[in-house]
Amino acid sequence: METVTLTHTAALARLGHALSDETRTRIMLTLREAPAYPSDLAEALGVSRQVMSNQLACLRGCGLVEAVPDGRRTWYRLADSHLAPALNDLLRLVVTVDPTCCSSEGCTCR
Repeated sequence: METVTLTHTAALARLGHALSDETRTRIMLTLREAPAYPSDLAEALGVSRQVMSNQLACLRGCGLVEAVPDGRRTWYRLADSHLAPALNDLLRLVVTVDPTCCSSEGCTCR
């Protein structure tokens, strides 16, 4: 088993922060399929371009996505090839969690 370091815990905390917001989670899940332009992401997720810009900035700051210049435009992709399989694993794990446990009103798990 690999030794857990402060770097590992910081990385997991950043991922947890990123996934704590529904829009950021949807962005990450969309980017696991393929890179995308912010305007296309905004349209697909039904949010404004400003909201998309703010959320992508957060995800960049967390080191989870990266911006790739493409002429006058920029597209985004997951920053690490391990993220897509990890997100897929998390999706399988979530199936076993009670969806009513932690809602927007707070955690009711006991």
